[in-house]
Amino acid sequence: MHEEDFRVYKSKDLLDPSHKNLITQAMEASASSYSPYSNYQVGAALMLGNGQVITGSNQENASYPAGLCAERVALFHTASVLPDEKIMALATVAKRRADTHFRPVSPCGICRQVIVEYELKQNSPIQVILQSPNGDWIVTDNAKMLLPFCFDKESL
Repeated sequence: MHEEDFRVYKSKDLLDPSHKNLITQAMEASASSYSPYSNYQVGAALMLGNGQVITGSNQENASYPAGLCAERVALFHTASVLPDEKIMALATVAKRRADTHFRPVSPCGICRQVIVEYELKQNSPIQVILQSPNGDWIVTDNAKMLLPFCFDKESL
């Protein structure tokens, strides 16, 4: 990871307006989380090349492997409904159901792999926006920097 691969912002107010909007929409999406087991509500928002925003929330299941993370809900929905539209950026947020504030979160390994796959599929980077443990906001230039040794078509 190189510092030129991402930027750190001390406040959400310093972010680009489109990134602030993605964070807000991800926060709103977390309200539709179905998380009766973890009580951990995650929201994700994707900005598409046409300016449209697609959101997703985590969906749990008593059979844990059957659930899906918020990021994959949004990504898979986008690929199904708008397969030719490029994904420009993704923001992800999370909070515990009883909390009023959101806490730092980053995409899990499976989600990172899926984001990288879409980046490779569309042959263009996807920015990832997330909050760091100290409260800063991080904007990556691409998803691959989150998973530098990803499994891709060259691995097959």
